[in-house]
Amino acid sequence: MSKPKVGWIGLGNMGTPIVKNLLKAGYSVQVFNRTKEKETEAVRTGATSATSPAAIMESCDIIFTMVSDDAAVKVVFDGKDGLLQKEYPGKLVIDMSTVAPGTSRYLADRCNEKGIAFLEAPVSGSVKPAQDGTLVILAGGEAEAYARAKPLFDVIGKISLHLGGQGAGSSAKLAMNYFVALTLQGLAEMVVFAEEHGVKKEDMLTILNEGSFASPALKLKSSSIVANAFPPAFALKLMAKDLRLMKDAGLDTPMFPAVHDSYQQATQTTFAEEDVMAIFKYLEKK
Repeated sequence: MSKPKVGWIGLGNMGTPIVKNLLKAGYSVQVFNRTKEKETEAVRTGATSATSPAAIMESCDIIFTMVSDDAAVKVVFDGKDGLLQKEYPGKLVIDMSTVAPGTSRYLADRCNEKGIAFLEAPVSGSVKPAQDGTLVILAGGEAEAYARAKPLFDVIGKISLHLGGQGAGSSAKLAMNYFVALTLQGLAEMVVFAEEHGVKKEDMLTILNEGSFASPALKLKSSSIVANAFPPAFALKLMAKDLRLMKDAGLDTPMFPAVHDSYQQATQTTFAEEDVMAIFKYLEKK
């Protein structure tokens, strides 16, 4: 049985390594990115370039979207030369963007109007897991659509979970990112407090990473703090965006307002484009 032709829209830090893994697995992949220069690496690896989302929809069987926010994904679907120019019975669109649960339900309804199956599938993991094919995929939608997507998910990630109907995947992703935001805020506050009381950040981070709360993610972020270098695996501004989505979704826990406000304020600095761990730089200067 021949493999479906795959379309991919959105070649940021995550999209390009995912496309490369699909190509290595023997899939034919057509790509589109609004900034065409970002297509270069994927095309060099074997992908073909499309002129628009509509062109990808015309020629591909399963189409992935992975863009920055709710507004961007709606443009890909509904905008000029977007995916939903006409009916495409039998095709499957999978959105891997981190968006509001309501946006996922909206996209599903719009696809259904055109006879297109839709699946939301945001991921847990950043650049390194994307490169290694070890993302965790959080799917929401119809079971039949998930079954069609599963062979592709097996290439992209180490595990995929079908969590329920439309909105379930987005809700799980926001919950996961809240935990990440809390954890990194706590890590930054710990180091700032220690430094203010005469403990070197290198020593404090050694204590953490040799103790029972050590983890690969904390070790990775610790190295950024020690080097004072924060290349964006996941940009600070994107975490701030996700926290705004959580607020809109009604998250109202005791620690949420402080964490939400901290990241929003940090995005007003020059650190917004840096990695989310640059929340440390904001708190240290504050």
